[in-house]
Amino acid sequence: MANLVQLRMLENLDGFLLVDKPVGMAFSTVVKTVKRKFNLVKVGHGGSLDAAASGLLVLLINDANKFVGDVMGADRTWSGEMQLGRRTNTGDSHGALLEERPVPADLPLETVLPDFRGDVFQTENAYCSVRREGSPDYEVVPTGPHKPFLSHVYRFDVELPRADGRASFTVSGTKGLLVRALVDDLGVALGCGAVLASLRRTTVGRYSVTEAIPFDRLLETPLGDFAALVRPLSEALAR
Repeated sequence: MANLVQLRMLENLDGFLLVDKPVGMAFSTVVKTVKRKFNLVKVGHGGSLDAAASGLLVLLINDANKFVGDVMGADRTWSGEMQLGRRTNTGDSHGALLEERPVPADLPLETVLPDFRGDVFQTENAYCSVRREGSPDYEVVPTGPHKPFLSHVYRFDVELPRADGRASFTVSGTKGLLVRALVDDLGVALGCGAVLASLRRTTVGRYSVTEAIPFDRLLETPLGDFAALVRPLSEALAR
Protein backbone atom coordinates (compact mmCIF):
# COMPACT_ATOMS: atom_id res chain seq x y z
CA MET A 1 0.00 0.00 0.00
CA ALA A 2 1.21 3.48 -0.84
CA ASN A 3 1.75 5.75 2.13
CA LEU A 4 0.41 9.29 2.36
CA VAL A 5 3.84 10.88 1.84
CA GLN A 6 4.34 9.03 -1.47
CA LEU A 7 0.89 10.03 -2.71
CA ARG A 8 1.49 13.69 -1.82
CA MET A 9 4.84 13.63 -3.65
CA LEU A 10 3.20 12.27 -6.80
CA GLU A 11 0.43 14.87 -6.64
CA ASN A 12 3.12 17.58 -6.78
CA LEU A 13 5.35 15.83 -9.33
CA ASP A 14 5.92 17.74 -12.58
CA GLY A 15 7.96 16.60 -15.57
CA PHE A 16 8.29 14.38 -18.63
CA LEU A 17 8.00 10.60 -18.67
CA LEU A 18 9.51 8.78 -21.66
CA VAL A 19 7.71 5.52 -22.42
CA ASP A 20 8.53 2.91 -25.06
CA LYS A 21 5.07 1.90 -26.29
CA PRO A 22 4.67 -1.62 -27.68
CA VAL A 23 3.01 -2.51 -30.98
CA GLY A 24 -0.73 -3.17 -30.72
CA MET A 25 -1.49 -0.85 -27.82
CA ALA A 26 -3.44 2.40 -28.14
CA PHE A 27 -1.42 5.36 -26.86
CA SER A 28 -4.47 6.43 -24.84
CA THR A 29 -4.22 3.17 -22.89
CA VAL A 30 -0.68 4.12 -21.84
CA VAL A 31 -1.82 7.58 -20.73
CA LYS A 32 -4.78 6.29 -18.70
CA THR A 33 -2.79 3.44 -17.13
CA VAL A 34 0.04 5.72 -15.97
CA LYS A 35 -2.42 8.24 -14.51
CA ARG A 36 -4.33 5.57 -12.62
CA LYS A 37 -1.40 3.41 -11.45
CA PHE A 38 0.67 6.30 -10.10
CA ASN A 39 -2.24 8.38 -8.78
CA LEU A 40 -1.33 11.43 -10.87
CA VAL A 41 -3.50 14.54 -11.14
CA LYS A 42 -2.95 15.21 -14.84
CA VAL A 43 -1.22 13.24 -17.60
CA GLY A 44 -1.04 14.50 -21.17
CA HIS A 45 1.09 13.53 -24.15
CA GLY A 46 3.43 15.22 -26.59
CA GLY A 47 2.07 13.56 -29.72
CA SER A 48 -0.11 10.52 -30.38
CA LEU A 49 1.25 7.20 -31.65
CA ASP A 50 -0.76 4.73 -33.73
CA ALA A 51 -1.52 1.36 -32.18
CA ALA A 52 0.36 -0.35 -35.02
CA ALA A 53 3.51 1.66 -34.25
CA SER A 54 5.93 1.25 -31.38
CA GLY A 55 8.42 3.59 -29.82
CA LEU A 56 8.74 6.86 -27.98
CA LEU A 57 5.70 8.35 -26.28
CA VAL A 58 6.41 11.51 -24.28
CA LEU A 59 4.00 11.87 -21.36
CA LEU A 60 3.49 15.23 -19.67
CA ILE A 61 3.03 14.99 -15.92
CA ASN A 62 0.98 17.70 -14.17
CA ASP A 63 2.53 21.16 -14.85
CA ALA A 64 4.57 19.77 -17.76
CA ASN A 65 1.34 20.06 -19.76
CA LYS A 66 2.11 23.78 -20.04
CA PHE A 67 4.85 22.76 -22.50
CA VAL A 68 2.62 20.60 -24.70
CA GLY A 69 3.10 22.96 -27.65
CA ASP A 70 6.88 22.66 -27.44
CA VAL A 71 6.83 18.86 -27.45
CA MET A 72 4.02 18.58 -30.02
CA GLY A 73 5.90 20.90 -32.36
CA ALA A 74 9.25 19.11 -32.12
CA ASP A 75 10.89 17.24 -35.00
CA ARG A 76 10.63 13.45 -35.07
CA THR A 77 12.64 10.48 -36.30
CA TRP A 78 11.23 7.11 -37.33
CA SER A 79 12.57 3.75 -38.40
CA GLY A 80 10.59 0.99 -40.02
CA GLU A 81 10.03 -1.36 -42.91
CA MET A 82 8.02 -1.05 -46.11
CA GLN A 83 6.65 -3.87 -48.23
CA LEU A 84 7.25 -3.20 -51.90
CA GLY A 85 5.01 -4.55 -54.65
CA ARG A 86 1.66 -3.71 -53.01
CA ARG A 87 -0.72 -0.77 -52.53
CA THR A 88 -3.61 -0.58 -50.07
CA ASN A 89 -6.27 2.03 -49.40
CA THR A 90 -4.72 2.81 -45.99
CA GLY A 91 -1.06 2.84 -47.01
CA ASP A 92 -0.27 0.04 -44.54
CA SER A 93 -0.64 -3.73 -44.38
CA HIS A 94 -4.06 -3.60 -42.66
CA GLY A 95 -5.94 -1.96 -45.53
CA ALA A 96 -7.75 -3.35 -48.56
CA LEU A 97 -5.44 -4.39 -51.38
CA LEU A 98 -5.63 -2.06 -54.39
CA GLU A 99 -2.96 -3.59 -56.59
CA GLU A 100 0.08 -5.87 -56.66
CA ARG A 101 3.04 -5.49 -58.97
CA PRO A 102 6.43 -7.17 -59.29
CA VAL A 103 9.36 -5.33 -57.75
CA PRO A 104 11.79 -4.47 -60.57
CA ALA A 105 15.32 -5.79 -60.24
CA ASP A 106 16.71 -2.37 -61.16
CA LEU A 107 14.66 -0.42 -58.59
CA PRO A 108 15.46 3.29 -59.17
CA LEU A 109 15.77 4.17 -55.47
CA GLU A 110 18.69 6.59 -55.76
CA THR A 111 17.01 8.38 -58.66
CA VAL A 112 13.64 8.78 -56.92
CA LEU A 113 14.58 9.37 -53.26
CA PRO A 114 15.87 12.97 -53.66
CA ASP A 115 12.31 14.02 -54.58
CA PHE A 116 11.19 12.87 -51.12
CA ARG A 117 13.66 14.98 -49.16
CA GLY A 118 13.27 18.64 -48.29
CA ASP A 119 9.85 20.26 -48.70
CA VAL A 120 7.27 17.63 -49.63
CA PHE A 121 3.56 18.11 -50.29
CA GLN A 122 1.50 15.36 -48.68
CA THR A 123 -2.14 14.30 -48.66
CA GLU A 124 -3.46 11.98 -45.99
CA ASN A 125 -4.75 8.59 -47.15
CA ALA A 126 -8.52 8.48 -47.66
CA TYR A 127 -8.71 5.55 -45.21
CA CYS A 128 -6.75 4.57 -42.13
CA SER A 129 -6.57 1.45 -39.98
CA VAL A 130 -7.36 1.98 -36.30
CA ARG A 131 -7.46 -0.31 -33.32
CA ARG A 132 -10.14 0.63 -30.83
CA GLU A 133 -9.23 0.44 -27.18
CA GLY A 134 -9.98 -3.07 -25.93
CA SER A 135 -10.35 -4.55 -29.43
CA PRO A 136 -7.88 -7.14 -30.80
CA ASP A 137 -8.58 -6.23 -34.44
CA TYR A 138 -7.81 -3.30 -36.72
CA GLU A 139 -10.69 -1.49 -38.38
CA VAL A 140 -10.47 0.44 -41.65
CA VAL A 141 -12.27 3.78 -41.40
CA PRO A 142 -12.57 6.74 -43.79
CA THR A 143 -10.59 9.83 -42.87
CA GLY A 144 -12.61 12.24 -45.00
CA PRO A 145 -11.47 14.59 -47.77
CA HIS A 146 -8.04 16.14 -47.26
CA LYS A 147 -6.14 19.03 -48.79
CA PRO A 148 -2.41 18.76 -49.55
CA PHE A 149 -0.11 20.29 -46.96
CA LEU A 150 3.60 20.94 -46.76
CA SER A 151 5.95 18.79 -44.66
CA HIS A 152 9.71 18.94 -44.43
CA VAL A 153 11.83 15.78 -44.60
CA TYR A 154 15.35 16.18 -43.25
CA ARG A 155 16.40 12.64 -44.03
CA PHE A 156 14.87 9.66 -45.84
CA ASP A 157 17.13 6.67 -46.34
CA VAL A 158 15.85 3.38 -47.78
CA GLU A 159 17.84 0.17 -48.08
CA LEU A 160 17.58 -2.06 -51.13
CA PRO A 161 14.75 -4.57 -50.68
CA ARG A 162 15.41 -8.10 -49.53
CA ALA A 163 14.20 -11.17 -51.41
CA ASP A 164 10.77 -10.91 -49.75
CA GLY A 165 10.31 -7.35 -51.03
CA ARG A 166 10.76 -5.72 -47.63
CA ALA A 167 13.04 -2.72 -47.25
CA SER A 168 14.19 -0.99 -44.07
CA PHE A 169 14.11 2.80 -43.86
CA THR A 170 14.85 5.76 -41.60
CA VAL A 171 13.08 9.10 -41.88
CA SER A 172 13.21 12.32 -39.90
CA GLY A 173 11.05 15.37 -40.40
CA THR A 174 8.85 18.05 -38.97
CA LYS A 175 5.73 17.67 -36.86
CA GLY A 176 2.84 16.18 -38.81
CA LEU A 177 4.95 14.24 -41.32
CA LEU A 178 2.79 11.34 -42.55
CA VAL A 179 5.11 8.36 -42.86
CA ARG A 180 2.38 6.10 -44.30
CA ALA A 181 1.67 8.61 -47.06
CA LEU A 182 5.39 9.11 -47.69
CA VAL A 183 5.87 5.37 -48.19
CA ASP A 184 2.76 5.15 -50.38
CA ASP A 185 3.93 8.04 -52.58
CA LEU A 186 7.42 6.54 -52.85
CA GLY A 187 5.92 3.24 -54.00
CA VAL A 188 3.97 5.03 -56.73
CA ALA A 189 7.11 6.85 -57.88
CA LEU A 190 9.02 3.55 -57.98
CA GLY A 191 6.28 2.05 -60.15
CA CYS A 192 5.62 -1.01 -57.99
CA GLY A 193 3.75 0.31 -54.97
CA ALA A 194 4.70 0.12 -51.29
CA VAL A 195 2.91 -0.18 -47.97
CA LEU A 196 4.10 0.56 -44.46
CA ALA A 197 4.86 -2.78 -42.79
CA SER A 198 6.22 -1.61 -39.44
CA LEU A 199 7.02 1.71 -37.77
CA ARG A 200 8.92 2.79 -34.68
CA ARG A 201 9.30 6.36 -33.42
CA THR A 202 12.85 6.81 -32.17
CA THR A 203 13.09 10.50 -31.28
CA VAL A 204 10.86 13.45 -30.40
CA GLY A 205 12.87 16.66 -30.19
CA ARG A 206 15.70 16.16 -27.70
CA TYR A 207 14.28 12.90 -26.37
CA SER A 208 15.25 9.43 -27.62
CA VAL A 209 13.58 6.06 -27.23
CA THR A 210 16.90 4.77 -25.87
CA GLU A 211 16.13 6.82 -22.74
CA ALA A 212 12.56 5.51 -22.43
CA ILE A 213 11.27 2.82 -20.11
CA PRO A 214 9.42 -0.07 -21.80
CA PHE A 215 5.75 -0.05 -20.86
CA ASP A 216 5.83 -3.54 -19.33
CA ARG A 217 8.68 -2.51 -17.02
CA LEU A 218 6.81 0.65 -16.09
CA LEU A 219 3.90 -1.48 -14.91
CA GLU A 220 6.28 -3.28 -12.53
CA THR A 221 7.68 -0.04 -11.07
CA PRO A 222 6.85 0.48 -7.37
CA LEU A 223 5.11 3.73 -6.50
CA GLY A 224 8.11 4.92 -4.52
CA ASP A 225 10.45 4.54 -7.53
CA PHE A 226 8.28 6.36 -10.06
CA ALA A 227 9.53 9.91 -9.41
CA ALA A 228 13.07 8.90 -10.42
CA LEU A 229 11.79 8.09 -13.93
CA VAL A 230 10.34 11.56 -14.53
CA ARG A 231 12.52 14.10 -16.34
CA PRO A 232 12.47 17.55 -14.68
CA LEU A 233 10.71 20.62 -16.05
CA SER A 234 14.08 22.40 -16.07
CA GLU A 235 14.93 20.49 -19.27
CA ALA A 236 12.16 22.34 -21.10
CA LEU A 237 13.04 25.66 -19.48
CA ALA A 238 16.69 25.27 -20.53
CA ARG A 239 15.95 24.63 -24.21
